Amino acid sequence: MELDKLTIDRGPGPRRATRRSTKIVPIALLAAVLGGLYLAAPMIRQRLSAAPAEAPEVAVARAELVDLARARPATAGTESATSANGYVVARRRAALSADTPGRIVELNVEEGSVVSAGDVVARLYADEAEAAVRGAEADLAASRLAIDAAVASTNSARTRLTEARAAVDTARSQARETEVALGLGENEAKRATRLFEQGALPTEQRDRAVFGELQARARDEAARARVTRSEAAVSAADAEVQALEVAEAQARARVPAAEAALDRARAVLDKTFVRAPFDGVVVLKDAEVGEVVSPNALGGQSRGSVATMVDFSTLEVQVELPETILGSVTQDGAASVYFDAFPDERFPARVDRIWPTANRQKATIELRVVLDATDPRLRPEMGARVVFERPAADPEEPAVEDDNAADPELTLAVPRTAVVERDGVRGVFTLDGDTVLFQPVRTGASRGGRIAIVDGLEAGAEFAVRPGPDLRSGATVRRKR
Repeated sequence: MELDKLTIDRGPGPRRATRRSTKIVPIALLAAVLGGLYLAAPMIRQRLSAAPAEAPEVAVARAELVDLARARPATAGTESATSANGYVVARRRAALSADTPGRIVELNVEEGSVVSAGDVVARLYADEAEAAVRGAEADLAASRLAIDAAVASTNSARTRLTEARAAVDTARSQARETEVALGLGENEAKRATRLFEQGALPTEQRDRAVFGELQARARDEAARARVTRSEAAVSAADAEVQALEVAEAQARARVPAAEAALDRARAVLDKTFVRAPFDGVVVLKDAEVGEVVSPNALGGQSRGSVATMVDFSTLEVQVELPETILGSVTQDGAASVYFDAFPDERFPARVDRIWPTANRQKATIELRVVLDATDPRLRPEMGARVVFERPAADPEEPAVEDDNAADPELTLAVPRTAVVERDGVRGVFTLDGDTVLFQPVRTGASRGGRIAIVDGLEAGAEFAVRPGPDLRSGATVRRKR
């Protein structure tokens, strides 16, 4: 074997040159990184200077001395009295809908509009209903004119009846005269005939007497005929009067029917107007101009209501109270309401209604609490906490006077939310300009959502009311306005 070929050559050559080049590469990379940092330094400084604009926003308050024993904010009563959460509701609330299907052509309200009872909230398409009203008005006017015409015809017929009756009387008088004249003529004719037969009267005189009798008879028959005709005219006039009186009664009967038709047409027209049933405020607009609404809409292409309104004078608090604590609440019992929007303000109230049935699924009883005085700041669906006050002590039991309670004891206190823990130390975040500093404090008793500060904070110091969990000492913040 040729062992010389297995010998490692350690002399100068290409391998040593390669090893030197590997040492140069890290140095070049380090130089490039340092150069990049140098070039990026202005950008980093710019971002750091812009950081305050993106600083968290905090609510700020001042530490003050309070009578902690009388503090009654929203969480009061949770330890010594029955309390429950609820919501503001309205006893009088209405979803306004049209009584007839139709398309909205006019909408007069928006959310927040104040309306009075009878105000037109919306109007539907009503051309056909208006035409029906005009037709009913015309029919009523024609019916009333028909009454006038019937009355005039009846009066005219009555006049003719009166005239016919008068003509009958005249004809009867004339008939009596002709009857008397006929009797005289008959007597004259008989006497003349007897004298003529005795030869005591010439023929000419006898003929004249007989002719007179015949004339008197003819006049009597004519008079009797006139009486008959007059009596027939009276019967016809009387029948005409009776017929016209029936026609007049029919004309008068058509007027109420025409008035009812007009009332019906006006009622149909009035259904195209959506009116406010009581004084209140519109809280929701459910439709727009051009939409079709229907009183029995169950979906599809029509809506069921135009707007929803609430009587703000009937606002009350709806509470669902657990069954287990129902015994501590009484009808008309006093209560205190604290709204989430005004947590430090107490609203006196009383229990107005306790539902006669329970909710099996929730094991709760519904209550309604009425405020002693209305407040314009309240809105439906606002959250609230109700504290039901316990009944007062027996009035016959003498009260114990406390001489030391004359002057209230003032204590430096802050809201409980302001006291947080960082690295096992309790403290508050005080503000120095726009910078927060964690200030360790020693706390004391707490009551009504406030906690006493025994040491570590001075009155008048500004602090963050609700510091976030990520807030750290030295951070820049923005004050919540």
